Amino acid sequence: MTEGRRWRSSKAIQELARELRKEQTPAEERLWSYLRKKQLCGFKFRREHPIGTYIVDFYCPSCRLVVEIDGDSHAEREDYDAVRTAWLEVQGCRVIRFTNREVQNEVEVVLGEIVEACEEPPP
Repeated sequence: MTEGRRWRSSKAIQELARELRKEQTPAEERLWSYLRKKQLCGFKFRREHPIGTYIVDFYCPSCRLVVEIDGDSHAEREDYDAVRTAWLEVQGCRVIRFTNREVQNEVEVVLGEIVEACEEPPP
């Protein structure tokens, strides 16, 4: 089975992803300004990208890297996030997470960690 078929998302998930692209958080907007158009060491990223029943904040297909930005609401969703991360890892993705605060206040550190993750061989 090809990657696209295995991860095929429903029309509803695809539509929700389109809507989320229109309503990014300030932290997502800030990080996207560095990731878009292959600005980060030539790596291509997608934003609000559907994978199965989930929509990830950012995805680099060549590295199979998922980058998630967690706001304050994620403190109450730790179990959900753990299940979601485990499923993505079973699909062959690597998942890294940052807080809104890290993206807003330490974006250079965040970008460095993303580059390091992209330079590792895919799982």
